[in-house]
Amino acid sequence: MADDGKKSGALGDLVKAESMIQLAVAIPIGCAIGGGLGYLADQHFHTGWIVVVGILLGAAGGFIQIFRAASSYLKRGD
Repeated sequence: MADDGKKSGALGDLVKAESMIQLAVAIPIGCAIGGGLGYLADQHFHTGWIVVVGILLGAAGGFIQIFRAASSYLKRGD
C-alpha cells in the first residue's frame, strides 16, 4: 500500500507540472494563433492593422485561460 501512495504522489507532481506548463504557454500560443489569423485577415482585406487586433485578442484569451486554470487550481486546494 505504501508504494501505491508514492506512485500516486509522483503522478500528482507530474500532473501539477503539466498544469504549470499549460499556464506558461497560454499567452504565447494565444498571441501566435491570433497573430496568424490576423495576418490572414490582413492579406484578404488588404489592411495592416488586423494582425494587431488578433495579437491582442490572443493575449486576452491567454489571460482568460490562465485565470480559469488558476482559479480551479485554488478551488481544489492543491
